[in-house]
Amino acid sequence: MRLIYTLLVFIVSVAIKLIAPFNKKLKLFVVGRKGVFKKLKASIHPNDKTIWMHVSSLGEYEQGLPILEYLQQHHKSYKIVLTFFSPSGYEVKKNTSVAHVVTYLPLDTKSNAKKFIALVKPTIAVFVKYEIWPNYLHYLKKNEVPTFLVSAIFNEKQIYFKSFGSFMRNALDSFSHFFVQNPKSKELLETIGFDKTTISGDTRFDRVEKILRNNNSVEFIRRFKGASVCVVAGSTWPEDEAVLVDYINTSNQKTKWVIAPHNIKSKDIERLRSSILKKSIVYSERANHNIQDADVFIVDTIGLLTKIYSYADIAYVGGGFATGLHNTLEPAVFGVPIVIGPQYHGFKEAEDLVELGGLLPITNSREFNDIIQELLNQSAKRKTVGEINATYITNNLGATQTITEHLQPFL
Repeated sequence: MRLIYTLLVFIVSVAIKLIAPFNKKLKLFVVGRKGVFKKLKASIHPNDKTIWMHVSSLGEYEQGLPILEYLQQHHKSYKIVLTFFSPSGYEVKKNTSVAHVVTYLPLDTKSNAKKFIALVKPTIAVFVKYEIWPNYLHYLKKNEVPTFLVSAIFNEKQIYFKSFGSFMRNALDSFSHFFVQNPKSKELLETIGFDKTTISGDTRFDRVEKILRNNNSVEFIRRFKGASVCVVAGSTWPEDEAVLVDYINTSNQKTKWVIAPHNIKSKDIERLRSSILKKSIVYSERANHNIQDADVFIVDTIGLLTKIYSYADIAYVGGGFATGLHNTLEPAVFGVPIVIGPQYHGFKEAEDLVELGGLLPITNSREFNDIIQELLNQSAKRKTVGEINATYITNNLGATQTITEHLQPFL
């Protein structure tokens, strides 16, 4: 079965290379992997002790980050190797200071896995959430490397729990321990014979809680907001923006709006700006305007959204009408009510907060208008709903400590 799997990986890799010249993301995926082994040889010396963490993309990086920061602070004699599967993670975080070596993970062939493990020689390996790569796991086990899956979440629809999933179940056997987000994941693993499992929760809660201790001031947003109530809409897609703009254009409320689109290409920013009838300003042009006079501030840059959420009285998190919901924990930590689109299922924290009443899902413009109007008019309601979100964060802290205490004896 391993041979068939490896053959399929090879076929996929050939297909990706053929398509890559016509797709920017796939081109990064292919080109970025060309120099991986050369980079590893230059960066890791035979006597180096290493810790390897692998993540899929940006979301999993955020989950792994609290662990990386702990390891960096408490195990300075180790070199940390961080690998990404997706360009959307690597291209954003390739210069992060929490690892000594940051690179793509070569595709999961037997030769790539064997060569990678031989070069890195990890003392321990940490995989985040869903990252199960059978050939890498096989060679980690063969080399007796303690290997851990953290912030993992399992459901009965996954292949591990199907009658035909024996090959992938066998891959799980390479993990020394599983740190899962919820009791259901632990129970499912036990049904297929894995009992070295700890319910640790999600490390992202520890990550976002640290945000509160950061300096979140953004001077131009402070001036833009003034004393007004402010709605911050983050990671929006055109489907989200249609709902937002419909309200903005028709409302008589004296409200400030910050919109930080997921896609910041100039043509998309201009499309959004031209659809707004009220006075708007774009981040890249702010120096030429009195920003306090604008009603809508459009953020056409990355890296500021987390801080901007600290100015929100109400937050809207995008993706729920398009590709899937974006990060709701970042605004939640500031204790504000959050409005989202309908596609939030499969995101545990979103499902929890919808049930608790901290996240308010809508399916159309009319529902959005009703909820926003209620929140704008009732400060007590904003406070009550926001406190649900802040309390949820507080009640779910501690995953990083649980995991790092378990890793300690192996280092």
